[in-house]
Amino acid sequence: MGTFAIQLAKHLGATVATTTSAANSDLVRRLGADVVIDYRTEDFEELLHDYDVVLNSLDSKTLTKSLRVLKPGGKLISISGPPDPGFAREIGKPWILRPATRVLSHRIRTAAKRRRISYSFLFMRANGNQLREITSLIDSGIIQPVVDRAFPFESTNEALAYVEKGRAKGKVVIKVK
Repeated sequence: MGTFAIQLAKHLGATVATTTSAANSDLVRRLGADVVIDYRTEDFEELLHDYDVVLNSLDSKTLTKSLRVLKPGGKLISISGPPDPGFAREIGKPWILRPATRVLSHRIRTAAKRRRISYSFLFMRANGNQLREITSLIDSGIIQPVVDRAFPFESTNEALAYVEKGRAKGKVVIKVK
């Protein structure tokens, strides 16, 4: 997720800040990151200020800390939750689920509102037009997929164990054929 997001944001003209371990700092710089923060020794909320957008893929503690780096009018987008009422509407869920998403996201939405920041949950799903655009960015070399390791289908359990260790530098691929 991060390696792709860095390249896409940079392509769109953004100044990109990211957190990573020191071992991956050269990789994310090569991909276009302008500011690289070692999450093991530095606290991003103390170093970053007045950003327009934060894309969060981590836990709720990181989500809350992300509010502090945004300027008023900024946008906090999370792909790891909690879902918000707008998400329930967007995917056409029954009205009864909207109060549940309201409760689940109440704390972060309230904290965001106090700072004049908007919060939204993003659930990524396949979209043919977007995939065609992404393919053209890859084909033209603007975005370069980063593959850490490829496993044969028979080694799917090993691949999953490798991903769970949290040390992959890029995507882990399972070859079906």
